[in-house]
Amino acid sequence: MRLHRNLVFAVIDTLTEIFNEHKYADKVVTKTLKRDKRWGARDRGFIAETTYEIVRWKRLYAEIADIKEHYSRENLFKVFCVWAVLRGIELPDWKQFTGTPARRIKGRFDELSKDRRFKESIPDWMDTLGTNELGESLWIKEINALNKQAPVILRTNTLKCETKKLRSILAEHEIVCETVPNYPEALQLVERANVFSTQAFKDGLFEVQDASSQLVAHYLEVQPGMRIVDTCAGAGGKTLHIAALTKNKGQIIAMDIYENKLKELKRRARRAGAHNIEPRVINSTKDIKKLANKADRVLIDAPCSGLGILRRNPDAKWKLQPEFIAAIQQTQQEILQSYSRMVKPGGKLVYATCSILPSENQHQVEKFLKSEAGKEFSFVKDQKILAHQSGFDGFYMALMEKK
Repeated sequence: MRLHRNLVFAVIDTLTEIFNEHKYADKVVTKTLKRDKRWGARDRGFIAETTYEIVRWKRLYAEIADIKEHYSRENLFKVFCVWAVLRGIELPDWKQFTGTPARRIKGRFDELSKDRRFKESIPDWMDTLGTNELGESLWIKEINALNKQAPVILRTNTLKCETKKLRSILAEHEIVCETVPNYPEALQLVERANVFSTQAFKDGLFEVQDASSQLVAHYLEVQPGMRIVDTCAGAGGKTLHIAALTKNKGQIIAMDIYENKLKELKRRARRAGAHNIEPRVINSTKDIKKLANKADRVLIDAPCSGLGILRRNPDAKWKLQPEFIAAIQQTQQEILQSYSRMVKPGGKLVYATCSILPSENQHQVEKFLKSEAGKEFSFVKDQKILAHQSGFDGFYMALMEKK
């Protein structure tokens, strides 16, 4: 691989914003990729993938390079050198790369790889938490899987297209996909591509959504004509899936405390041809009380640590703090206690997270079912999805029925 100065500098600029200004990696990368219209798909791929790789292995690379925060440009070039040497990439004769100690880099890598915290590039507290919650043998497998690049998975919008037809349409544009067994609407890209620039995306034939996330709407056991409430809808990935499964029949109330996310949902719903979605901003508890005992189905896709989706959000490893985990668990239980009241007798509730921690998942469900509000519900089933077993994101979902 030949390194090009403008692309390498773009990576350094992007890392500066992520590490020093603490901006979200996905937003910074998206902004960087718009910087030069002359960049082709391969150039953009290099910038995005290299940036994410260095973010993912930040602790390991920084330790090998013997640098501490704050990350000056000089130090970021040292980190880049570590990335390049470990991949066998020849460094050009630039002043930023003068005197790169390739042999020392490889030696330090071998030495540090004996310590899981460096080998998997994770904070000490996260390694302790994962070990305590999952057990060491399971945690080793899971964190290793979560450090691999996530595949690109599409969800066919069955309001407009069938999976087989979508695969054929994309193949005409040299985007090769494979079907995913047991995931009826899913297609997995064989090679990464900018699917958002395709006419198929602009026509609303698909959304990008991980396979594990695609299970949630099915878990809700929805039928056309039902009143369904998606209580933490966000920008609506699961809401749109529910709309497709109900064939635009019935009512889907998409709720969230963030109005800007619901505006994005409206835009996505128009593109998808989903007409039975009604966005509602949650301004107070009154918005919840108005729907008490009125919903056939309620989805609580709860805010969580996001530890199940580290593959696609590697910067979360450095943004998360242990006190946030404790705080979000309290929020999860409060949401369960409050939002579950919307389920009508005989209706069903799904609690879901993109976390792998039992304390955010089955322990929350157990606590809820023992509470006064939870006594009205019976446990039906749950599913724990781990990345090293499924090949997709870590996820949890539990189905409960109101008596």
